[in-house]
Amino acid sequence: MQLSLTSGYATPLATSRQAEGVKIYERFSDLPKSYDALFAACAGKSFFHSLPWFQNLCDTALDPGDKIRIYALETQQATEVLSAALVTRWRPASALGFFPRTLSSLSNFYTSLYGPLLLPGNGSAATLQKVACFIRADSPAWDAVDLKWLDRQSPVFVELEQALRSAGMLVQTYFCAGNWYLPVRGRSYRQYFDDLRSSVRNIAKSKNRKIERSGRARVDIVTGAAHIESAIEAYQRVYASSWKVPEPYPQFIPGLIRTCAREGWLRLGIAHIDGEPAAAQIWIVCNGTASIYKIAYDKRFIDLSVGSYLTTHMMEYALDVDKVNEVDYLTGDDKYKQDWMSNRRERWGILAMNPRTVRGGLAIARHIGGRMAKRAFQSWIKKPPKSPMAARIS
Repeated sequence: MQLSLTSGYATPLATSRQAEGVKIYERFSDLPKSYDALFAACAGKSFFHSLPWFQNLCDTALDPGDKIRIYALETQQATEVLSAALVTRWRPASALGFFPRTLSSLSNFYTSLYGPLLLPGNGSAATLQKVACFIRADSPAWDAVDLKWLDRQSPVFVELEQALRSAGMLVQTYFCAGNWYLPVRGRSYRQYFDDLRSSVRNIAKSKNRKIERSGRARVDIVTGAAHIESAIEAYQRVYASSWKVPEPYPQFIPGLIRTCAREGWLRLGIAHIDGEPAAAQIWIVCNGTASIYKIAYDKRFIDLSVGSYLTTHMMEYALDVDKVNEVDYLTGDDKYKQDWMSNRRERWGILAMNPRTVRGGLAIARHIGGRMAKRAFQSWIKKPPKSPMAARIS
């Protein structure tokens, strides 16, 4: 279903010599063919911005009642994407209506990076202002807009924050997670390995030598659709025998593996010990970046450090075969990620609250007022007591 609500602009930013307008789409299947170019351009920055990623997320990892809402800036003369789209989701309010009506990024804990989809060279600040003003004037009104897993270092983060403020919303930013990554800078695997800390390098050498001398290990790296179902089965066997909790959306990872195989992004590594799957890792290689998406190992093989053994093989493949420019360990500040990576950045969220709705005002009181009250209380309890003499004088 497509909704055209170009009359929703509330500021002079709505006018344009190109007769721009925002349209709303409620399904990816409703998008015109011209949107393929926008998704393809944005996938060049990250597979998290690609259409296949969003489609698998929608097919396998939405909660009951979740609805898709895609805001897109288009020309009014023809159904073609002009410069931007914001992919979001929302859930109808409960009958009691206590919770704010919130527009959220189409993301969850499976997501490590989110952002507006922007064609380069079209002036992202002005574009985002137009989209933000439209969202602010949307009907029924949104009490809050919550966009998370944004790149804090990107200029788009500041532009999006300013756009929501300019649209009349009260904005608060918040930390989501750290993200460790490795700029390869043209190095081979051997050069990269030699640059690791001596403690990491020596342990990896010792453990790998022990496994290889045993003659018990074999590593397979699956990159295409051939034998994909048996590879998925092997991954799931390892995951079920690992320390990790069961996936809350059990169809998401199999769907992601099939999607990546179809797109040519998949690097699914399986380490076998005595012919049995013992460790598994999902790496996604897209446009020069290798993203380490999932890792797991069977607890029975912990003494062999089979997980680290597989990591070295996957890293060697990424650097020497795929020749990637960057390796991204995605979400989290885990110690083992810092052992293999060299640089850190952060993912943040933007919460914009509507002061013109009752529930938006309550959200402001809870988030902003609550923070101010907490700071005041902390300042009060840290304040040194008056001396007895001062108390008598006062």
